[in-house]
Amino acid sequence: MFFEEDGLDHQGYCIRPPSEAYSILLQATLGCSHNKCTFCDAYKAKRFAIKDRSIWERDLEYASQYMQHQKRLFVMDGDALVMPMRHWEWLLSNIAERLPWVERVSTYANAKGVALKSDQDLKQLRDLGLAMIYYGVESGHPEVLKRVKKGADPEKLYTQAKRLKETGFILSMTVIVGLGGKELSSEHAKATGELLSRMDPDFVGALTLMSPHDAPLGEELKNGSFVLPAQMELLAELGTMFEHTNLSKGMFTANHASNYLPIRAYLPQDKEKTMQLIRNALEGNVMLKQEWMRAF
Repeated sequence: MFFEEDGLDHQGYCIRPPSEAYSILLQATLGCSHNKCTFCDAYKAKRFAIKDRSIWERDLEYASQYMQHQKRLFVMDGDALVMPMRHWEWLLSNIAERLPWVERVSTYANAKGVALKSDQDLKQLRDLGLAMIYYGVESGHPEVLKRVKKGADPEKLYTQAKRLKETGFILSMTVIVGLGGKELSSEHAKATGELLSRMDPDFVGALTLMSPHDAPLGEELKNGSFVLPAQMELLAELGTMFEHTNLSKGMFTANHASNYLPIRAYLPQDKEKTMQLIRNALEGNVMLKQEWMRAF
C-alpha cells in the first residue's frame, strides 16, 4: 500500500501491511534483494540498496520529536531482514534508545533472508526488539512457487518459518488467492492451507491476485499463457484454502483491498462460521466487493 510523505525519508513507491497503517514507517532499505517474483511490481523501479546511516539518523531524530504517539514501528522496504547484522544491531539499539515508547518493531522477510541469519543472529534480533515478521509465503504448491519464481520451495518456506517461530517472533504470513491460475487453482489452495497448518503462524493474510501491470505475470495475463480464475472461482479457491488451514491459535484474514469477500476469523473457534459465510457467498446470498473498489 502506498502512503503519503510524513516527514521521514520515503523514496519511491512504498508498501506496508494493512496492520501497520498507523506505525512509524522507517525505510531502512530500498527495494527487494530478490525482486524476481513474477506477480510483484512493487519494487521494479528500485535497485536494492541499504540506505545511508545518516538518513536513518535524520529519520530517528524526526520520529523522536514528532511521532511520540505512535507505538509501533515498521522497517521497510521489501525484505529488510536481509540486511547484515551490523546494520540491524545499530538500528534496533537506536530505536530502543531514541524511541523508548515504541512497543513493537516489525519488518518484511522472505525465506532467503531468514536463511542468511544464524540461530544466534535471530535470537539477537529478537533480544534487541524486533518482535514481528511479515513472511511472504504466497503458495504452498511447489509448481506454483517455481512458476512465479518465489525463490523457495514449500520445505524451505516451512523450515525458515519454524526457525522464526522457535526464536519467539510473532509471525504474520501472506498468501495469494489465484496465484495458481485456473490450471492449478484447487491444488494451490489445498497445498497452501496445508502448509499454513504446518507452520501454524499467529496471523494469515490472504490477498487476491490482480493484474500486476509492470510485472511478468501481467504480460502472461495479456497473452493468455496465465488465466486468472473468475470471481466465483476465486471465492471457491479462498474457501478451499481456508478449509485446509488449521491453526492452533491464530487469525485468518482476507480484509485486503484486493479481496471480494472480507474475512476475519479467529481459529479454531470461527472455522465453521466462516466456512458458512463463504458458502453463503458462493450461493449468491452475500454481497461481494465491486470490481472498481478492489486494489492489489
